[in-house]
Amino acid sequence: MKEGKNIILIGMPGAGKSTIGVLLAKYLSMWFIDTDVLIQSLERKTLREIIASEGLERFIEIEKHHLQTIQASNAVIATGGSAVYDDEAMNSLKEGGVVLFLDVPAEEIERRIECTAERGVVMSSGQSIRELYEERVPLYRKFADVEVQCGSRSQEENAQCIAEMFKRD
Repeated sequence: MKEGKNIILIGMPGAGKSTIGVLLAKYLSMWFIDTDVLIQSLERKTLREIIASEGLERFIEIEKHHLQTIQASNAVIATGGSAVYDDEAMNSLKEGGVVLFLDVPAEEIERRIECTAERGVVMSSGQSIRELYEERVPLYRKFADVEVQCGSRSQEENAQCIAEMFKRD
């Protein structure tokens, strides 16, 4: 991979973007940015608080703003699962690197995420994880340069596998 390029991780909540991202950054000697943590720090609220006080649409606008202001190079960027709702924000990220969709089967996502409200998952009231998965997967595939099947391996194994892909480039 070209020096200075970013690796952008997209996928469902619970797919392992943050965990894999930290490990991947370590393996490849890159910076790590978690956009959910960045948003919470800049907004001085948890994702759950932002969604509760501002609503879903406004949250997506806030997320878009912060995604478009990221000025990073040689970084692994773990995005929030809802980043793909905005074409401009995703295209802005895509310009600076390669986008990896961490694909985990819906059943595994359901198992990993027991309480969506606690995590601040961006989803409509009454929407199930499976419905959210079916809504988002086409968007993840639309923006992904590479799709990585992450359901059958540990997070560390996934990070090592991805790191090997980039070490070969």
